[in-house]
Amino acid sequence: MAFDVYDDYEQGERVQQWLRKNGVSIAVGIALGLVLIFGWQQWKSHRAGHEQAAASEYSALQAAVAQKRTNEIDLRTENLMKDYADTAWSVFAVGERAQRSVMAGQLDKAAGDLAWARAHAGDDTLTALFALREAQLKYAQGKPQDAISALDAMKGQAFASLVAELRGDALVKLGRADDARKAYQAAIAAMDENAPQRGVVQTKLDDLAVAGKQGA
Repeated sequence: MAFDVYDDYEQGERVQQWLRKNGVSIAVGIALGLVLIFGWQQWKSHRAGHEQAAASEYSALQAAVAQKRTNEIDLRTENLMKDYADTAWSVFAVGERAQRSVMAGQLDKAAGDLAWARAHAGDDTLTALFALREAQLKYAQGKPQDAISALDAMKGQAFASLVAELRGDALVKLGRADDARKAYQAAIAAMDENAPQRGVVQTKLDDLAVAGKQGA
């Protein structure tokens, strides 16, 4: 029994000695853990508020677009680019401005916005989408080789049918009918059986066959 009491006493002393040596470290570790937890919660709260504010700004932008308030459209788009560049809402806003610029024939302005949107997309699918839009714009500017180069630089397999179709269009412009045919065939192979665009690409492929016969 005495040994048991001594052992308990000795163990208690050892625990107290260990705490005296390591107590500060433990306290600091607990405090640091609490700070990290609190900081994480604060960051999440800030991020949620930031995203909500960006969404509200984008919603106001859409209202301005619907009512064709040009000055407000430009202002809100610039605000999203400046204050919310780390959100998808800014990317959507700039991408839509690029589309409006294309419709207005302002292709150089559209090119700048598409490059900005691609750089800030922060998502593989969105990045691929804006890279494709850039390639389409280069084709529209009469730069088929640049369009092909832009397509070659794309990563992943997103929008495979659209990429292959555009490649075919650019190759036709470059007079490379055989390569264009392969691209159109790849586009059709990547499409769903009921895809509306399937018939369009098939027509392009048929036109190449007709042109080939006429040139023979």
